[in-house]
Amino acid sequence: MIETAAFGSTGHLSSRVIFGAAALGAMSQERSDKTIELVRAAGVNHFDTAADYGQSEDRLEPWLSSHRGEVFLATKTGDRDGPGARASLERSLERMGVDHVDLIQLHNLVEDGEWATAHRTGGAVQALAQARDEGLVRFIGITGHGTRVSRFHLRSLAEFDFDSVLIPYNFTMMQNPQYRADTEELLALCSDRGVAVQTIKAIARGRWPEGQDGIAESRGPRFSWYQPLEDEAAIGRSVRHILGNEQLFLNTTSDATKLPMVLAAAAANGMAPTEQELQTDTDTFSITPLFDGKELERI
Repeated sequence: MIETAAFGSTGHLSSRVIFGAAALGAMSQERSDKTIELVRAAGVNHFDTAADYGQSEDRLEPWLSSHRGEVFLATKTGDRDGPGARASLERSLERMGVDHVDLIQLHNLVEDGEWATAHRTGGAVQALAQARDEGLVRFIGITGHGTRVSRFHLRSLAEFDFDSVLIPYNFTMMQNPQYRADTEELLALCSDRGVAVQTIKAIARGRWPEGQDGIAESRGPRFSWYQPLEDEAAIGRSVRHILGNEQLFLNTTSDATKLPMVLAAAAANGMAPTEQELQTDTDTFSITPLFDGKELERI
């Protein structure tokens, strides 16, 4: 079974692997039900979805109707103004058929203008704090993509006592000196303040390759916007690299075909790989950064 750890200061012992329910967004209900059974059988007790993950919240509703108390349930809103964020939360509650979520997160808050709107009087942060006071949510977090995310999270934590953060984290990304420095500063602050740290993109190989016309090549169905690793041993090393840091939680990829390998690697609880092993994987599988601080920054 996958080990659990305190999710920040929430009081919840969450599985170190969090189910990224974006994987359910385009699935049939039957396949969604089987996928949920798979992650629950592995001991996953923390589900993460979002208002804009396709049909994900709807697909969770039948299972939640009889199992709500078994999981720490998180969703996200992309709205930055107060009324929009409140309406988004209420729609999420209705779609999932629940009276509250454990965690509501401001989704991808990494732009100056959006950040200012969210944090101002009448913005999303204030509205979600009010919803927390009313019992619609228990905790509030922030998420982000790109190389700027750790810096923005540091700004956000200086303005509000968020309960969790979510960042991209893998060996290749952490070779970026500025991102590494920002992230290490963020991790230290989160450790001091009891803020939970979630990670995404653990098994990312890179952007999908493009053909000569600049259009992404088609090589069968795709279940995530980035190209994931396929090699089981490399996936295992990437998973153990994240879980080797006791502060981090790993959110699974939207590509559900990789779930069995991720769950198996996490359950095995093996030793973290060496930097040389991770560098060898980077070279062998041509792993490249998903974000470059420029045109590849926002997704």
